[in-house]
Amino acid sequence: MESRTYVFDTGVILGYARDAPYSQYIDSEYDPIQGDHITVVSVVSRGEIFSLAYQFGWGQQKREILQHHLDQITTVDVNQHQIVDRYAEIDAYSQNAHPTRQLGKSDRNMGKNDVWIAATASVLEGTLITTDTDFDHLQGEFLDRKYVDPEDEYDL
Repeated sequence: MESRTYVFDTGVILGYARDAPYSQYIDSEYDPIQGDHITVVSVVSRGEIFSLAYQFGWGQQKREILQHHLDQITTVDVNQHQIVDRYAEIDAYSQNAHPTRQLGKSDRNMGKNDVWIAATASVLEGTLITTDTDFDHLQGEFLDRKYVDPEDEYDL
């Protein structure tokens, strides 16, 4: 089996912390933790998920479950030259302002945290596993993205 890099978006981590059916689907479909893969998360997602834990009023036990899941994967710092450069490229592209790459449709406003996450996946040449469609316009241009719908019913 070919080794590959997976980058988890914030919503994926949230699913693991909640033991959501879509996290079980991700395990069965991609085997990102136990398989012969490198699975990472951007430091930006770590910040987002712990902010959500506060916003959702998660107690100590739930935050420990979250930390347990995060401890199983490597955190990537965005303070790297290549990631910063790719952030600028993706942000400009999404605003139809990239000098050499054209979006070909109207501007696509992305949250700045999503741009950091996309830049991380792009530089690592990893597959971004995500539960939202904010990255769709980057598919094939900057990254490989696998969308997992958190609303789907999964037969496992």
